[in-house]
Amino acid sequence: MFDNVTIVGVGLISGSLALALKEKGLAKNIIGVSRTKESTDKALKLGIIDEALSLEEAVKKSDFIYVAIPVDVTVAVALQIMDLITPQQIVADAGSTKYVLCQALANHPLRKRFVATHPMWGTEYSGPESAVRGAFSGRSCVICEKDKTDKEVAEKIESLYKTLGMNIVYMEAENHDIHAAYVSHISHITSFALANTVLEKEKEEDAIFELAGGGFESTVRLAKSNPSMWAPIFMQNRENVLDVLNEHISQLRKFKSCLEKENYEYLKELMQNANKISRIIK
Repeated sequence: MFDNVTIVGVGLISGSLALALKEKGLAKNIIGVSRTKESTDKALKLGIIDEALSLEEAVKKSDFIYVAIPVDVTVAVALQIMDLITPQQIVADAGSTKYVLCQALANHPLRKRFVATHPMWGTEYSGPESAVRGAFSGRSCVICEKDKTDKEVAEKIESLYKTLGMNIVYMEAENHDIHAAYVSHISHITSFALANTVLEKEKEEDAIFELAGGGFESTVRLAKSNPSMWAPIFMQNRENVLDVLNEHISQLRKFKSCLEKENYEYLKELMQNANKISRIIK
């Protein structure tokens, strides 16, 4: 599909994509770009990338440039890349927020060579060593503002994701950010807050280690996520995150009130209502 692919950022998402492109025979050569030599050295050692170049050198050599870096620096880097490409190259991003980026690129002369994507997969780990084989199979990938991208460009990136086993979902950038706040961003805030709660109230680390069961581990797992990645996401999607966070606080208050007032029936009703999620998530 591509001779030379550049991944900007050599971490979890881009590293997993690079492994998948190689495994599926979709790219002959993977170029890595990172702010730190340590990251590209690791990626080279792990076989994720074939060479490491500067951004300018990598873009000049590539058919396809994939940007997977924290969202607070994505806009500036994406604009820099768009100013470097020719009308034959393709650029896509993997960011968890889409509206700010799409607005920033809206009037760029080569906007039609850009595809705004968000593969809905991730773990709490970061860095080249976190890359996973087969990561995207069975997952969804959101493509935003498809109508603003050249038809053949959009189809090529759709084909790439489908070959990796992904289901394509189309959304406008603003709607994407609203729904991402509901199903992804609030989960991370809740996990961070729960971890802080336990660390504050349970001073005995041995007790946490010995007594924490599967339920606690799965709920607090996301609290191990990289703050340098997630703080910018929360800030860039601030209004939507605040909206869902206020609703979450309201729901917590209902549980608190039930316990304070010893209202067993309403407590049970709240949990029964929550059980409805099983119709959507098995």
